[in-house]
Amino acid sequence: MCGIAGYHGFGENEEMLKAMSACIVHRGPDGEGYFTEANVGLAHRRLSIIDVAHGQEPMISADGDFVLVYNGEVYNYLELRAELEALGRTFRTQSDTEVVLQSYEEWGTEAFDRFNGMFGLAILDKKRNVTVLARDHFGIKPVYWANAGTEDEPRVIFASEIRPILATGHIEAAPNERILYRYLQYRIHDDTAETFFAGVNKLLPGEMMTIDNATGRFTIESFTRLRQELEELSSVNRPYTPEVTEEYRQRFTEAIRMRLKSEVPVGSALSGGLDSSAVVVTINKLMQEHADAVDSIGPKQNTFSAVFPNSINDEEAYADAAIAKCSGNIEAHKILPTAEGFAADLEDFVRTMEEPIISSGPYAQYCVMKEASKHVTVLLDGQGADEMMAGYIPYYFAYLRQLQKAGDYRKLLKEAGQSLDIFYRLGRFRLKSKLTAKKRVTMGQLLNKEFTSGYRGEKFGNVPDNMKARLIDDLFHKSLPSLLRYEDKNTMRFSLEGRVPFLDKEVVKFLFSLSDEAIIKGGWNKRILRDATRGLLPEKISNRRNKIGFTTPEVEWFRIMNERIYKIFMSNSFYNRPYWNREAVLTAFEEYLNDKNDADTMVFWRLMNVELWFREFIDKNETPADVKLNKSDYEPNPGKELGIESAGATFLRFPLQTEVFAKDTELAPAVTQYPARFFDGLEGAPADVRDAIESARQDGRKWYLLVSEKIVAITQGRSFPVWEIKVTPAARVLSKFVTRTPAGIGLGSPWSMQIAINEVGLPLIAKAAAASVVGKFQGKSGVFYDVVGNNINAIDGATPYSLGAASNSVKLAPKDPEGVARALSAEIRATLPDEAVENFGGVAIMDANDLGVVVMGHDTALPTETIAGMFKDNPQGQGAQATPMSLVVTQA
Repeated sequence: MCGIAGYHGFGENEEMLKAMSACIVHRGPDGEGYFTEANVGLAHRRLSIIDVAHGQEPMISADGDFVLVYNGEVYNYLELRAELEALGRTFRTQSDTEVVLQSYEEWGTEAFDRFNGMFGLAILDKKRNVTVLARDHFGIKPVYWANAGTEDEPRVIFASEIRPILATGHIEAAPNERILYRYLQYRIHDDTAETFFAGVNKLLPGEMMTIDNATGRFTIESFTRLRQELEELSSVNRPYTPEVTEEYRQRFTEAIRMRLKSEVPVGSALSGGLDSSAVVVTINKLMQEHADAVDSIGPKQNTFSAVFPNSINDEEAYADAAIAKCSGNIEAHKILPTAEGFAADLEDFVRTMEEPIISSGPYAQYCVMKEASKHVTVLLDGQGADEMMAGYIPYYFAYLRQLQKAGDYRKLLKEAGQSLDIFYRLGRFRLKSKLTAKKRVTMGQLLNKEFTSGYRGEKFGNVPDNMKARLIDDLFHKSLPSLLRYEDKNTMRFSLEGRVPFLDKEVVKFLFSLSDEAIIKGGWNKRILRDATRGLLPEKISNRRNKIGFTTPEVEWFRIMNERIYKIFMSNSFYNRPYWNREAVLTAFEEYLNDKNDADTMVFWRLMNVELWFREFIDKNETPADVKLNKSDYEPNPGKELGIESAGATFLRFPLQTEVFAKDTELAPAVTQYPARFFDGLEGAPADVRDAIESARQDGRKWYLLVSEKIVAITQGRSFPVWEIKVTPAARVLSKFVTRTPAGIGLGSPWSMQIAINEVGLPLIAKAAAASVVGKFQGKSGVFYDVVGNNINAIDGATPYSLGAASNSVKLAPKDPEGVARALSAEIRATLPDEAVENFGGVAIMDANDLGVVVMGHDTALPTETIAGMFKDNPQGQGAQATPMSLVVTQA
């Protein structure tokens, strides 16, 4: 297992190759290699598995005409080697890499269909003057590509992952909004050649790209008829007999044995489900028989299981049953993924996946692979069995419709009757959902209509009434491709090779040649696998109906993680995305946490995943136009002015950028350090500022400190995170009648309305609301706040543009703002040097925003109107500027 990267059309650019290779070190930490010639460049990262001492890449043929970089394993390489040797070929190494190279030399692109395994490769063929890329039959290993040139003059970049392509700087990271829409609306991805990145594509299973080295032009076509073969074999309908079961058992066992070939330790993933348990017990049987290739296992088989004690998702009892059946030949490793661990790993997990995924379930696999990498280098698992043997409930319905369509009512009634327990569980769940009468929430209700209107023509559907056709579709398009992406990303993140024996193409072809009864019979799916492993598997697993797999207790975790999720949904970046209605998302999530709607956690996961994906791959982290990072104390915020006139006087306002204030911040010393910094740094200030400050000092003109009420309220504990506010129906209804400002200020959210109700009581709020309605008919404004008082007027809702707690909290007006002003003045006078203090005129606590100014309290000698006039243009900005206070100097 390795990682490949390369290009056509960039000359001999080894620097570019090294930049690409640096992105995939995790795929191949055991070595690296580069090749450039003319317009072609190839890079390789090696994870040594077979012929560790040799097999380095890029591998060049003996005559120098062919150069290969290759990611994967071809398990029938020994048989192919023998065939090639019979044709007169000789080998320098024992590696499968050389077999792949010489197979291409001998048979050209027809060699690819001879390979039984997994591969993503690139071959420079100097004889034909082409470069060929290819991806294995099922797409187990990825090959991504992009055209950085034009249609007439292409310049192709390719790699095992997307990040190397972006790292070249020739492809801009931008969202593919069509794929984004399909993911959000239909919960589908990896069903086409397109990726979530505009302009970045992938070869589909069984495809190859041929690049003309002279022109750069390329074609993409299939090198195999595997899909068509499976469709043709589906009509063979070989009867399901004990002899067929035995042949399947032998073929399946051989597929596993072939995948044990390794010079490094091999282990197994064990979920407790039928598929992974079948792999584990079959390996155990091979060990007992001392079969060829089991040396890679060691004295005991290492198994790795994710467990969730006391959770509905926990499969530990089933994993333990499989382990017990192996009679002490297992070294079991149990991994306990947690919500806390998920929160800590979230960014790396999103980075690892490279594209959004449908649920947090693959995080369990991520955790298993992290632990497994400490003990083994190769890991077998049960991926692919569900898509070939009807592992999901919808396949039952497809089979029953098929029988109905064929008029086989006797079998239809029999199969339906023997599947009643499955239908009962499904029906009970759906009936319970309907009987609760909870508010229905769909993804469509949360998405921005302007975004969705552009994709009204998009459709998604499944084969409804042909089970094998549905399975084939899911194998190559609808289901398996996404699971294989998770498998590849999670294993390679931790430098592991994942092997999937169920996806042995010869075993799959055999299975599809059998009658449907081999797949579903007597109400049992995966019938042939259950029958083939009877006696090896405990009855508890052989007769198991409920399927879970490697997943997470997402419902439980999202409640534990609600604070983290709220912060994501309330962030400035989430607010500004054009894909969803943030207020609708927040309302749905709040109602979900309070058991008021039927929302699925996967709806929230998809929204969250897209947001985190944008932050990781797309966002340029550009500073907003009205924000300047590391702003000097002696300059205004962008778009603002230092000077202003108020009540016939001129004032200079110097916004001071600060650290974020929190509930445990001690306000007075924290505030005082910033005017101290201002005066201490004057020597380095611009000359005109120094002259103005010195002139004011000599003339005895006062300076003042104007402080935002937000930081006062926060440090007083009067700032409430939305996840701690229990919203009542009254607050939800009343907030809908409040005009929402663009900044989210005021009572236009259920959280801020609830805080207002908590502060003055529902009767007064209702009275004020009624008075406001009457006032509007009379042409009056501000009646609501006249009734409830200015303390309610000062309530700030959570504002997405703010920093720290202000972005996800509702804030009450600070207590005793005049007292706070006096305390801050006292601290300043006690702390700053006499030269600074002699002209100090006091502190004012300000509630200022782009809509207006309120002086909440002050200890200055100035009229309140004069202080308000100083801030009429909101020089401190809306919050993202991180300037919650200003030092104001009287100029004239």
